[in-house]
Amino acid sequence: MTQLLDYVILALAVYRLTRLITTDVILNKYREKIWNKYPIEKEGIGYLITCDWCTSIWVSSLVVAMYTIAPDIAIAVWGVFALSAIAGLMNRVN
Repeated sequence: MTQLLDYVILALAVYRLTRLITTDVILNKYREKIWNKYPIEKEGIGYLITCDWCTSIWVSSLVVAMYTIAPDIAIAVWGVFALSAIAGLMNRVN
């Protein structure tokens, strides 16, 4: 059961971190700087940070690598992102 809970936490963390990179207003300034250098129309970094599907692969790799190397620390760190994801999803329902 613990392993299943860990995977749920990791999945929610991937969702939240991906959304942070691709969508959230707080990173607009950084996305615009990247888009100026690497236009969205071309494949590559500019496009990557607009595509949830594309970004989530790299985010998942980071999340799983950290979990593999230091599972207790990873669950603590990614747990914060998972709780944020839950709060955001609950807010959408209201």
